[in-house]
Amino acid sequence: MVHVGALPGTPRHDATLPTIVRRAVEEAEALTAAGVDAVLVENMFDLPYVNGSVRGAVGPEIVAGMTVVAAAVRAAVPTTRPVGVQVLAGANREAVAVAQAAGLSFVRAEGFVFSHVADEGIMNACAGELLRYRRAIGADDVMVFADIQKKHSAHAITADLDIAKWVHGASFFGADGVVVT
Repeated sequence: MVHVGALPGTPRHDATLPTIVRRAVEEAEALTAAGVDAVLVENMFDLPYVNGSVRGAVGPEIVAGMTVVAAAVRAAVPTTRPVGVQVLAGANREAVAVAQAAGLSFVRAEGFVFSHVADEGIMNACAGELLRYRRAIGADDVMVFADIQKKHSAHAITADLDIAKWVHGASFFGADGVVVT
């Protein structure tokens, strides 16, 4: 996982975008040299996160910054290894847009199926909207890996669902894979 430095517009932002890009590329190169099978780019340091399941919560400055970083990481990682992106928190439409623009293979989507309560508030399920958006922008080749019972979240509202039902729901709603944390 490439943890992108705090991007412009976030409270902890303290570096220029070229510096953020350079650090992300260095991290991706180190991961590649260590033999990882794939690389995921994530805006880990954009704390505190906003609830990306609310349209417009994650601003265009984050999408632009992540696109620049992701494109540079994609260029630095051998084409034999997939590169993906996650835009925190739950900004799945934005992640698909970044992936499409940067030539990435996949996104990690939290809240794909079944709502949950996260640090940022209630994260609503987005499968129908997300897959329609992916089709609308011509990004059908960008795979969606759905987070299942995401860590750092409360799942009391879905306590009657075991992990197999979450996976079935994600598969039934069109996820290309699942992430279990």
